[in-house]
Amino acid sequence: MARLQVNIDHVATVRQARRAVEPDPVHAAVLAELGGATGITVHLREDRRHVVDRDVEILRRTVRTRLNLEMAATDEMVDIARRLVPDQVTLVPEKREELTTEGGLDVGARRDAIARACASLAEAGSVVSLFIDPDDAQIDAAVDCGAAAVEFHTGRYADATSDEARRTELAALESAVRRAVTRGLVAHAGHGLTYWNVRPVAAIEGVDDLNIGHSIVSRAVLVGMERAVREMADLIDRASRSALS
Repeated sequence: MARLQVNIDHVATVRQARRAVEPDPVHAAVLAELGGATGITVHLREDRRHVVDRDVEILRRTVRTRLNLEMAATDEMVDIARRLVPDQVTLVPEKREELTTEGGLDVGARRDAIARACASLAEAGSVVSLFIDPDDAQIDAAVDCGAAAVEFHTGRYADATSDEARRTELAALESAVRRAVTRGLVAHAGHGLTYWNVRPVAAIEGVDDLNIGHSIVSRAVLVGMERAVREMADLIDRASRSALS
C-alpha cells in the first residue's frame, strides 16, 4: 500500500523569502508526522535557496518516522549525507535556474558518478533512491548503479491536459512500477501530485511511497499542516485499499 512522505521545502521557501526564522520547517515536520506522514522529505540544494544545512541537521535528530534527503550527486552533498546518515537519500538532477526539479536523472549519462555515490551512501547506512522518469532504460541503469529504490517523476501525468493523455501517462507509470519491482527495486512516485490527481497513482500496485509537497503546504496555509497532511494521507489510504479490494 502507498504511504505518504511530505516534502517541506516550501515551508523553508516562505521563510527564506524574508530571510527570517519562521515558518520553521522543523516545526512543520513535527505537525506533518502528527497528521499521519510516514516520512519527511527535504531537498538540500547546492545554492541553499530554501532548505539550509541547519534544517537538515535538526531534522535528522527530531524526525520520528523516516528522513529522506533529496540532493544532487556531488562530492559536497555526498559528504553531508555520509555525515548525517538520513534514512534515505534520493539523488535528483539539479539546475540552478529551475523553480523546481523539471525531470528525472539521466542515469546512463552519469552512470559512473551515480554508481560511486550509491556505493558511498549505502556504505554509510542510507537507503539510496534515484529520481527518474518512468522509462525502462533508466530503471535498468538504476539497477546497474546499485540503487535500492527509484522515485518515478509524475510530472507528465500531473501536467496532462486531457483524459486520454492522463490515461497514457498513468499506464506508463504502471508499467514502470512493474518493471522496477520485478528488477528488485522499491518503487516510489512524486512531483506535481495534488488532492485532485493523487488517487489513481496511489492505486498503482507496487507503489511504496508518494512524495508530495507543494499541494500539502498550499493547503496548510489555509487549514493548518496537521489537517492538510491528514486529508492527503486519507485520500492515499482509501485509494490504496480500494485497489486491493
